[in-house]
Amino acid sequence: MPAATEQPGRSTRRPRAVVELLVVLGAFAVFTWVHAHVARDAAAATAHALALQDVERTLGIDVTLATNEWLVAQPTWVEVAAVYVYRSYYLVLLGVLVWVYVRHPEVYLRARRTLLAMMLLVLPVYWAVPMSPPRFALAGVVDVVRRHDPLGDRSAPTPGSVYTAMPSMHVGFSAWCAYAVWLALRPSRPRAAWAAWLFPLAMTGVVLTTGNHYVLDVVGTAVLLIASIGAAALWGRAVDRRRRDGRAGAPGHDDGGDVPATLNV
Repeated sequence: MPAATEQPGRSTRRPRAVVELLVVLGAFAVFTWVHAHVARDAAAATAHALALQDVERTLGIDVTLATNEWLVAQPTWVEVAAVYVYRSYYLVLLGVLVWVYVRHPEVYLRARRTLLAMMLLVLPVYWAVPMSPPRFALAGVVDVVRRHDPLGDRSAPTPGSVYTAMPSMHVGFSAWCAYAVWLALRPSRPRAAWAAWLFPLAMTGVVLTTGNHYVLDVVGTAVLLIASIGAAALWGRAVDRRRRDGRAGAPGHDDGGDVPATLNV
């Protein structure tokens, strides 16, 4: 009987942990470094923010100030809870990444490639279109994160500030978490798979009410996720093609043999 053909990006072989650790940590290190060195032009960032505000007013979706006012009117614990959600999403990202790697290797590479594609594709946008968040550029917005930041007061603008409101990577990473869980659970637990999308919806509410993003920032995030899913699919096909070519060039090589870790990246 012929061996079953694996779908692109859905290998049931779990990639080597050391390779994955190097790939993921390296990608985050590069992303963090580049992110910290782009979008520093405060004047351009403010101009872009004012232009975006005009577009939202024209479309009738300029709700950031109203949602911020709603949050500020709530009890203090509601503000604090919103700030902790805003700051702790990296823990969810790490947990989902490890969970998919350990429990669902059949979708791990597809999910991880999407994550890396997001980090790569967003950087040129940050460089080309620096964007000041509402808490810096929209009159009347209260900086809720600055009020209750568990990491200390790091949100006030300074000469070295990075203006990367468009798109929102808080929502982007949250949406990636939902996408990864959806990929893993949809064959066996479709309802739970769809429930995962409540997380980016909640994060959207948090970034709007705390004055960190505009509605169109979130729209930009949705475009980024879709583009990243497409890029990851192309990446998976390219790796599969390279793997097939490598097998074809090795006489007597059995398809069931181990695939070099470098070909599974």
